[in-house]
Amino acid sequence: MKTRKLTHTALLLALCIASQFLKNTSVYLTGPVINCILILAVVFCGLWSAVVLSLITPLTSWLITGSPLMSAIPLIVPCVMAGNIMLAVSVWVSIRKQLCTRNLLFGALFGAILKAAFMGGTISLLLLPLLGGATGLPAPALAAARMTFSLTQLITALLGGALAVLIVPTLEHISEG
Repeated sequence: MKTRKLTHTALLLALCIASQFLKNTSVYLTGPVINCILILAVVFCGLWSAVVLSLITPLTSWLITGSPLMSAIPLIVPCVMAGNIMLAVSVWVSIRKQLCTRNLLFGALFGAILKAAFMGGTISLLLLPLLGGATGLPAPALAAARMTFSLTQLITALLGGALAVLIVPTLEHISEG
């Protein structure tokens, strides 16, 4: 990676970590920010930058929030990583030949659906039903977790994509100047 891309990736990681301190406030605040940053990383730093962030941010989130569910079922972490990578790759494939609003929007939309479907399937439909009872968490907490790792992921990824579509033109203009 060139120094500039490495610096931008580090800045984006810092923004991700800062936003994760607000996670206990609302996942609808931090989720869109993280997803937007993953998309911005693809656009301005490249796929590998976004993959690195996709791998690091679930770990920092787990360390910052101290999720008892993720501590009890650590397999959730790689599933979140994979979901993030699916979002990043979808955006990268869509904008690879030409960065335009239509391609970015399509990649973000497809990536959000793919991410939510993967996480909903692996975490909500597989891991939580199989391993959730061993966590000692009450049934309502497990039901909320199933929602968090499916529909909530879709909503936050869609919101993050919408933010990125709004932000990218401005950042492009700034980076050209």
